[in-house]
Amino acid sequence: MATLEIKDLHAGVTTDEGTKEILKGVNLTISSGETHAIMGPNGSGKSTLSYAIAGHPKYEVTSGEVLLDGENVLDMTVDERARAGLFLAMQYPVEVPGVSMSNFLRTAATAVRGEAPKVRHWVKEVKDEMAKLEISPEFAERSVNEGFSGGEKKRHEILQLALLKPRIAILDETDSGLDVDALRVVSEGVNDYKASNDVGVMLITHYTRILRHISPDFVHVFADGRIVESGGRELAEELEEHGYVKYAGRAEAASA
Repeated sequence: MATLEIKDLHAGVTTDEGTKEILKGVNLTISSGETHAIMGPNGSGKSTLSYAIAGHPKYEVTSGEVLLDGENVLDMTVDERARAGLFLAMQYPVEVPGVSMSNFLRTAATAVRGEAPKVRHWVKEVKDEMAKLEISPEFAERSVNEGFSGGEKKRHEILQLALLKPRIAILDETDSGLDVDALRVVSEGVNDYKASNDVGVMLITHYTRILRHISPDFVHVFADGRIVESGGRELAEELEEHGYVKYAGRAEAASA
């Protein structure tokens, strides 16, 4: 059982003129077995939230807490956060030329697990998970994400999820740029992992289409750097029909 608690989190991006505030008091609790969808317009701060939790050096937390089972994640280095059980699937996965997928995955698994996986079991584990995600075996020896399509990059992110076995998974716009078939495969990968592991999921998205595949327990509207509304699946359906316009004024009022 894992619990991620975000308490009055304020954070921003570092510029030459100082820190530009983006997150303006985020409060959210995610427990194992729960899926929380974070929905909001472009520029509302959704991705900043994911990067602040993960420890991206470009983003500075100015106040608030992020607790994983009571321990302050903000006091941890990026690799310590990963070993503690946090995982971020990025909106734009980076290319790593010269590093094969197989080496990358085994090195990451060794770092997270604290010991190198036994080769025979590891090879089978990787092959099985790649097959589920419809990733061709030849990709194991290709450089990480180099020359991959958008869908291939997102499948690789979910492959990491399955192999690294985090306790809290943050999926930042995993549906971005995916066609219908890739969305189905990636969603099935997430659902398979959820079904066999005690994991809490933060699913960041603009659109409801991925929520037809990955069913959320809670839906939160993100606007102007904070959560301004929370509800169930019906809230996502309302957003699909009416958009985010009504929440813009609410965010401005909260800032006043």
